[in-house]
Amino acid sequence: MQGEKGGAVLVLFDIGGSRIKAARADRVGTPEVLGDWPTPGTDFGGFVEVLGRAVGLAGPGVAGIAVSIAGAVDPDSGVIHVANIPALDRRVLGRDLAGALGQRVIIANDADCFALAEARSGAGVGHRVVFGVILGTGVGGGLVVGGRIHQGAGGYAGEWGHGPVLRTRVGGAAVEIPHWRCGCGQSGCVDTVGGARGLERLDRHLHGVDRDSVAILRDWQAAEPTAGRTVAVWLDLVSAALAMVVNVVGPSVVPVGGGLSNVPALVAALDRAVRGRILRRSSEALLVPAQQRLEPGLIGAGLLAVEEFGLG
Repeated sequence: MQGEKGGAVLVLFDIGGSRIKAARADRVGTPEVLGDWPTPGTDFGGFVEVLGRAVGLAGPGVAGIAVSIAGAVDPDSGVIHVANIPALDRRVLGRDLAGALGQRVIIANDADCFALAEARSGAGVGHRVVFGVILGTGVGGGLVVGGRIHQGAGGYAGEWGHGPVLRTRVGGAAVEIPHWRCGCGQSGCVDTVGGARGLERLDRHLHGVDRDSVAILRDWQAAEPTAGRTVAVWLDLVSAALAMVVNVVGPSVVPVGGGLSNVPALVAALDRAVRGRILRRSSEALLVPAQQRLEPGLIGAGLLAVEEFGLG
């Protein structure tokens, strides 16, 4: 998706529970943002109307639509599971949008799009197996093998944030960690501690204070003891789960995106913790800050569309 303009136009969407961002790109061009709108979470007709408006803004020659969304798309049935947008949940969304908008449509998970963007044009260039990690409000991930997204059964590959895997006792001081309830319905998931809200949850549990993640990480970098303890527990919990993923899928690079990745020292500390727990020993960094800092979902969706629509 980089280079000189020319060729068929793609309309790209990055869809979250609150906002819809739209962009246009030709098959080799960098995406140009068309605008963003509130997500009509319970109104499918309103949702289609917003996407149609963006398609109109893209101008003539639209060759297809690519959507990056925070949901799991079953590669066999096309059914999407997206809990925070009820109007879309359990629909065959690609088929429904294609019928409503009169365009070819491809739908992909946002973490998968992030991982593809990093594998093809970011920190993962030249690597055969890339596991992209998102440390944002919560935890996400996507797996790219040989330059292609690995979707897996049900479209759930890469979802390392879910499953009751957290330990209840951490560190030499034997800190007791509750198995908090996760949005997926289970308890003890990495998602309950791994993202920004999880870091804050740990801080409240350990110290009885209310600090946001920005303040915790600022205080940690200033060597404030309670923040240091919180981050040490966070690193212990998150690195253990991530090391298991690395041992299973064998990536040679793990690009890290999301809000917590904006603190390079945290990514570096997590990298050291993970490399200390995996089978493959290396002095080179495994976890690195993502290079596609702006619109990785849109970039990944565009790369996927070029391939799926035969525009390359």
